[in-house]
Amino acid sequence: MREKTPILVMEGITKVFPGVRALSNVSFQLYSGEIHSLMGENGAGKSTLIKVLTGVYPLDKGTVTLEEKPIIVTNPLHAQELGISTVYQEVNLCANLSVVENIFIGREITKNGSIQWKKMNTRARELLAKLRLDIDVTKELSSYSVAIQQMIAIARSLNVSSKVLILDEPTSSLDVKEVKQLFEVINQLKKEGMAIIFISHFLDQVYEISDRITILRNGECIGEYKTKELPRLELISKMIGKELVQLDSEITQEDIELNSDNNNLFLEAVELTKKGSIEPFNLRLHSGEIYGLAGLLGSGRTELARLLFGADKADSGVLKIKGKTTQLNTPKQAIQNGVAFCSEDRKAEGIIPDVSIRGNMILAIQGMQGWFNYIPYKRQVEIADEYVRLLNINPPNPEQLMKNLSGGNQQKVLLARWLITNPDLLILDEPTRGIDVGAKAEIQKLMISLKDKGKSILFVSSELEEVVRTCGKIAVLRDRKKISEERNDGKIDHQHIMKKIAGGKP
Repeated sequence: MREKTPILVMEGITKVFPGVRALSNVSFQLYSGEIHSLMGENGAGKSTLIKVLTGVYPLDKGTVTLEEKPIIVTNPLHAQELGISTVYQEVNLCANLSVVENIFIGREITKNGSIQWKKMNTRARELLAKLRLDIDVTKELSSYSVAIQQMIAIARSLNVSSKVLILDEPTSSLDVKEVKQLFEVINQLKKEGMAIIFISHFLDQVYEISDRITILRNGECIGEYKTKELPRLELISKMIGKELVQLDSEITQEDIELNSDNNNLFLEAVELTKKGSIEPFNLRLHSGEIYGLAGLLGSGRTELARLLFGADKADSGVLKIKGKTTQLNTPKQAIQNGVAFCSEDRKAEGIIPDVSIRGNMILAIQGMQGWFNYIPYKRQVEIADEYVRLLNINPPNPEQLMKNLSGGNQQKVLLARWLITNPDLLILDEPTRGIDVGAKAEIQKLMISLKDKGKSILFVSSELEEVVRTCGKIAVLRDRKKISEERNDGKIDHQHIMKKIAGGKP
């Protein structure tokens, strides 16, 4: 029976960064002996809330109470001292140190200035035994799999924490068997009274492991629900919300109609696979077709896009371009085969903020020609002027620095970068995220225009209305695999896709 008083209470949490309100009056409560899932799309505020709780960020407004006592967490070490530990998606341990050293790092057992290795080894084995793990604790961490490293990270948390354990995407790099083993451990910790916050984008796992769910969207708390009483479709609807984008001129069914002529098949993927990223995936993409990838964050959309661009290498499967078996091991090879890619993270993987619009635009074409075959400045200006006009980029000065542009105009510059290379396939990963309605409409209409010119487009978007509006065929992904492929015959809508994502369950 769950105790009546929560062990952790966060009330009215507000966190503001320059120009961004990351959290707005968010409340959250956690009980001992429960697994509480924190859900929300990218940018919803999950990570910020956890960083406020663990002292990475100071809160601007609100209160945090642990065991009915107000606390102000100053840093992650202070959080651990209070009994709050976090295991992150990327194992935050030292690969070159032994298992026991990782478990005790910064908290070694000493006597008269000497480290008590025998006691530490014994304690490490005891901690790992609780996690049903029997390994040599004197061996280097790097000699063990990612799954075992996750267990070791949890063991370290147990060594410094006995109250609250935060698991941030702990299964992202694990296979089915490893996930099952981890869940057995988590359930055992729950029985022992541990309060656990579980963060994951995998719906099946959330419904399997958690007791309650708190949903965040756009920095606000949408609500707290008992897992067994929250239908999957309702969860997805609350996570995504409804943001309808109206185009200046309506896109017709004729606009999105796909070309099913096999003679125009541009790309075919057969059982394309990468462990931990995407289950065996089949894809047929024609020239003059917009193919959509729909699914929640973590469903495998971006992972597939990166495989098709050579940013990541597939473990198995066959990829054909224009009927010819091809291996895309690097982005350069993809570009040479007519494939272009606009990343979802334009700040980290797209724009160079202190370089001009012109400089950002010509990067891809300059790379294709080779850095020793320099494009003359006059030609660069001509190219930039042409695409500034074509895409209505504002301000229309090609020498303006990228960092001074709005998000929508930065996105247009990145589109221009790849359009200049005249690709046969343009992969667009969240091209309309974080931009205004007008810029979204222009980008969507540009996609239709490129389709009409015979270009292939692979379109990834979290906005299901946008996917349905523009794509002739839609692959629905969940938990790293394709669960459905829908032909857009004008009769499907975003609710239909949401039901598919939810597994068709009520």
